Amino acid sequence: MRTKTATIFTAITINVIEASKEWRSQTGFTKKGRMKFGESVPGYNIPVLNEREVRASAGILLVFISISIMRVAFVGDFQMLKFFVITFIGDFIIRVFVSPKFSPTLILGRLIVSNQVPEYVGAAQKRFAWIIGLSLATLIFTLLVVFNAHSFITGGACIICLIFLFLETAFGICVGCAVYRWFHKEKAQYCPGEICDVTNKQDIQKTSRLQLLIIFAFAAYVGAAVFFFHDTFSAKPRNLWEVIGSMVSG
Repeated sequence: MRTKTATIFTAITINVIEASKEWRSQTGFTKKGRMKFGESVPGYNIPVLNEREVRASAGILLVFISISIMRVAFVGDFQMLKFFVITFIGDFIIRVFVSPKFSPTLILGRLIVSNQVPEYVGAAQKRFAWIIGLSLATLIFTLLVVFNAHSFITGGACIICLIFLFLETAFGICVGCAVYRWFHKEKAQYCPGEICDVTNKQDIQKTSRLQLLIIFAFAAYVGAAVFFFHDTFSAKPRNLWEVIGSMVSG
């Protein structure tokens, strides 16, 4: 009996030790016990992250914060926004203080873009950007959830988060990464879109005067459409089958 108990205890101890080693390797701990942020990839001299995963994660968060803000604006319901805030904070705490590998939305992002070729960016500037996001979320949480109060401060912080997520998702623009460059210009490497490297624009990146003129002309076209068809487009759409029926009977 004692021998069996000792064997079970030894097996449990070995499993705990192996799990601890795996946890330390997955979270990026060095042999000295220091935590590394990001992942080591051959050919890159600093820890990096996959920009495609980050943008996919931002897109997921963008969808839910957009719906939450619309519910506040049109229905006056703050419940979904409160749930989003606590979810956002939990996700970003894991990203910043544990490891991006264990962030739920980044894991979902990895699953979504797993068939795409990775685009590596420096991890340091991403962490700085996420700290800014976590600070904004903490402010919203304190005012909206803890004190259960809303104001222009809460609304402004939500809109800033919305804009940051939209820029990240749609254009690959990391505002926090740009701010990081101001303070650590010599340390910023592998920025999204290689904006940290001073390079001349290629011909395909340049905008001609004709293209700018087209933008203004298109804006004028949209404005004219709004002006001339405002009354027409204000009419409530009818049921399709009723329209077809009236056309057939007529």
